[in-house]
Amino acid sequence: MAQEETAALPHWDMSNVYPGLEHDDFDQAVAALRSKIDAFEAYLKENNIQEGGEVPGRIGELAKIVLGYIERMNECALLEETISAYLYSFVATDSFNQVAKKKLSEHEIVAVRLTRALIYFQGWLRSAIAAESDLLDLIKEAPELGAHRFFLEETYRQAQYRMSQAEETLASELSLSGGSAWAKLQGTVTSQLSVPFEKDGKTEEVPMAALQNIRRYDPDESIRRQAFKAEIAAWESVRESLAACMNGVKGQVNTLNDRRGREDSLHASLDQSRLDRESLQALLDSMQSSFPKFREYFRAKAKLLGKEQLAWWDIFVPVGKVERAFSYDEARLFIIKNFERFSDSLAQFTARAFSSGWIDAEPRKGKSGGAFCMGIPALEESRILCNFDGSLDQVSTLAHELGHAFHNECHTGLTALQRSTPMTLAETASIFNETLITEAMLDEATSEEEELAILENFMLNASQVIVDIYSRFLFEKEVFERRVNGELSVEDFTELMVRSQRETYGDGLDEAHQHAYMWAWKPHYYSPNQSYYNYPYAFGLLFGLGLYAIYKQRGAAFIEAYESLLRSTGQGNAADLAERFGIDLRSDKFWQGSIDFIAARIDRYVDLANMLAS
Repeated sequence: MAQEETAALPHWDMSNVYPGLEHDDFDQAVAALRSKIDAFEAYLKENNIQEGGEVPGRIGELAKIVLGYIERMNECALLEETISAYLYSFVATDSFNQVAKKKLSEHEIVAVRLTRALIYFQGWLRSAIAAESDLLDLIKEAPELGAHRFFLEETYRQAQYRMSQAEETLASELSLSGGSAWAKLQGTVTSQLSVPFEKDGKTEEVPMAALQNIRRYDPDESIRRQAFKAEIAAWESVRESLAACMNGVKGQVNTLNDRRGREDSLHASLDQSRLDRESLQALLDSMQSSFPKFREYFRAKAKLLGKEQLAWWDIFVPVGKVERAFSYDEARLFIIKNFERFSDSLAQFTARAFSSGWIDAEPRKGKSGGAFCMGIPALEESRILCNFDGSLDQVSTLAHELGHAFHNECHTGLTALQRSTPMTLAETASIFNETLITEAMLDEATSEEEELAILENFMLNASQVIVDIYSRFLFEKEVFERRVNGELSVEDFTELMVRSQRETYGDGLDEAHQHAYMWAWKPHYYSPNQSYYNYPYAFGLLFGLGLYAIYKQRGAAFIEAYESLLRSTGQGNAADLAERFGIDLRSDKFWQGSIDFIAARIDRYVDLANMLAS
């Protein structure tokens, strides 16, 4: 993109949430949250809601107390999540903002009190209800509880995987100076890292996110190679700090999993994903079976680049030729136009997101790399962060994040507890949006080179979500297993990362040029509360493609059921919600159908590559 276009990219507008970090309105919101939590804690104490607390003998009184808890938790969570999102919007876009970082740290201390309230309730509910089936009797006494039946059932089931109330409370408080602190350090180190880089005879300090974009997309291989080497050198300069962060987070998670009686490091992740092991294994098996096909794609791309194998700096480089370059405004118009072909509601919502200042698109120093979407629950709005560079990939990324925002929109009117969506299902709308955009691009292709470029963008994303994600899964699983016996060194992490990449990419990549520091910069590895932040993306891709196939069969009749599914993702497990569309997640057949969809695109890609390379 031209320099002037980059400078014009929008920053999101947070002023309708609160006027400023040091404005009275924000201070009053923080004070109101503290007051609400004070009252909530008084309610817990008044009703003995804690482990071993006295339980009313009459079921009607018990139901009334449970309803009071849910109402207060929803009220507090609504405000807490809004304040948290507001503060994070400043930290994510400017990690040098010390005021925002200080206030976020202060807020997290307050937010821990809500975690403690859930811990108290979880232990109390387990002692108050003899069996999960008895929850139905409770709901009969207070029908209003029916709207939160899934929350009650899940809370009851998860209560068996907990330490004592005192230990859980201590763990939640220590996390701020333990796992969460390590995660913050990783985010600060990686977002503030800049690298001197020479291009066109001029050396400039380049933010890491911008350097990675050069490494991925610059058409000149020598510049991509140079950017890759500069990136690796930069990670080597901070590798000991980041290894300490990884060891700190994984060590804490292992300790707590063991004390809570979890089977292994995957157990909590599966419960958080609302996915059973049989479904996960079916997913992993289908991913693994696809690797030979993906290697055909890698070899075909290498051939287009005049090579036998791809190096890491070749993975993302565009091939084929798109006649037009996407400015930000062109991306906006293209996305809205093609969403309208699916449904008016999606198109109108998307137009609103663009026009209301919900998107922060400019890459800059101190801003987080990658992309994400976060909800602002009190306003029932969303905010999207991306690092737009005009590539096809960034158009797809923008559509992807708008899918998350639309998913949030489908939750309008629900309570905080009803909205709690697992990562597996959280990717549904985003992948569906991406598929709509890819199909639109293919429909409008005017040449074989343009078709190849569009397929390349799809294949690149699919290979990252299937092949690279599997390597990340292998890496993280072994890190957890080895961390039980002690800390891993930088060399351990790099060796394991490369080995995991070789196992998945195989001969599709040049083994001499892989990325040994993928573990260093991916924030997903550093969450103390969400391990295995990887396979849910693969679930989302293949589940989203499966839904798209159903849409092509049903047409407009699909839309209402689809939006209903999105609205329900916080109120059911993955298998039960999938059954609404006749999908059996434990069956290889469903997953293989989505893999076959990708395989057909690989075949077309290979044909085009052979044709254009000859």
